Amino acid sequence: MKAGQPASITPGRPGLPTRDRIPPLHKIALVDIADGEPIRKFGQIIGFAHGPIAAGSHVHTHNVTLGEFTRDHAFGADWRDLPPLEKGNDRTFLGFSRPGGRAGTRNYVAVISTVNCSASVSRYVAERFRGPDFHGDCPHVDGVVAFTHKSGCAMSPDEPTRLLQRVLAGIARHPNISGYVLIGLGCEVNQTAGLLRNEQLTTLAPGEIPPTVFNIQTQGGVRKTVEAGVAAVARLLPSANALRRSTQPVSRLTLALNCGGSDGASGLTANPALGWASDLLVRHGATSVLAETPEIYGAEHLLTRRAVTPQVGQRIVDLIHWWEAHARLHGASIDNNPSVGNKEGGLTTIYEKSLGAVAKGGHAPLSAVYRYADPVTVAGLGFMDTPGYDPVSMTGLVAGGCNVGVFTTGRGSVYGCKPSPCLKVATNTPLYDAMSDDMDLNAGTILDGTESIEQVGRRIFEQILATASGERTRSELTGIGDEEFAPWILGPVF
Repeated sequence: MKAGQPASITPGRPGLPTRDRIPPLHKIALVDIADGEPIRKFGQIIGFAHGPIAAGSHVHTHNVTLGEFTRDHAFGADWRDLPPLEKGNDRTFLGFSRPGGRAGTRNYVAVISTVNCSASVSRYVAERFRGPDFHGDCPHVDGVVAFTHKSGCAMSPDEPTRLLQRVLAGIARHPNISGYVLIGLGCEVNQTAGLLRNEQLTTLAPGEIPPTVFNIQTQGGVRKTVEAGVAAVARLLPSANALRRSTQPVSRLTLALNCGGSDGASGLTANPALGWASDLLVRHGATSVLAETPEIYGAEHLLTRRAVTPQVGQRIVDLIHWWEAHARLHGASIDNNPSVGNKEGGLTTIYEKSLGAVAKGGHAPLSAVYRYADPVTVAGLGFMDTPGYDPVSMTGLVAGGCNVGVFTTGRGSVYGCKPSPCLKVATNTPLYDAMSDDMDLNAGTILDGTESIEQVGRRIFEQILATASGERTRSELTGIGDEEFAPWILGPVF
């Protein structure tokens, strides 16, 4: 919008003359704001004026500072149960029955590396099961995936190693994984024997096959380990291929909520629409998990006020304090987020970004708070402590058991992940049109005025069920998902 052009704020009323050029999806001051006064969006503080800002001026990084303000956490003050479903409105999807009453939305076999030193061997094993011959022989198996990473040694044997083991155990027992092979080097900190003592891996369901474990040093080198790994995977494939999809209640879905490459429309379109879909899933008895702790900063009170107990609310506050200390320890600021692209898209401060990100969680009560990659066990809306970096955040959510994901983007993220399918929702129509090969849904219709938040939320909900039933996402059709596994690396590397 050019300077001097009237901005239409309220239909039927004269436009507000602009004093500056206002880029698309950026903010304009509706009233005069004095130096130091709070600036509000969505009815919440997103920063403070750095100098006086006249009505009609562009509001962005040049005249907004972060500042401190007190949040009223008021644990549980806004907790309200969602309305129950009307009788006869229960929905189902077609998934794979798993032990313990769980359901898979995909059917993979995993090759899991305990350490980066065994990553290439793990990948060589998985690569032997690709191409038309494999799909012809195993049409009911979605693939063999190598889960490799850059960690596993030169690290503390305490929480950094325990965190990595939670991630790897979560993948091994994921509802979208039918069986797995574990490959280590032999001398790493993250020993295969230690990983197998993880409580998720110590109990086998009736009829479940114990995992096959290889260490390259014990096996006699790369070639011998690859051949042994290939033989082990081949033994797992017949039982995996024998599985068939069957009718499952929606309550067996666990949804990962994430956003990346956000813009000024994220909090207006895709995120609240995803929140609507999340609420509908919760009303069906399903589970939905919000994450990215640095991206609820400044808006965490909107979650604590919906906490089902004071203890759940306090866990959110404790996480915020940990991240503040973590940033200080490394000489960083949580306001390093928003990123360059976020700011170009109209987001000015982390407070503003957080207000939009929290909208993905809808209005459901906050039922549980989890550590990174903890098993997600409580139905309803949960929160997992993760960084804001997309691959690391989604890896924690998937390792926690999320069997489907929805990822909103305003700048054009092309994220995908295995073993869980991930839908991408564009916040604006120009992005959707430009990257239609990568976007599954367009929420820009809300800004266009052709759909409501509820209508787009309904479309997201229906697409979640279709995807859970086997319909391929754009990222799956493109082949993305093998390189995005990225466990959070804590602490120094020795």
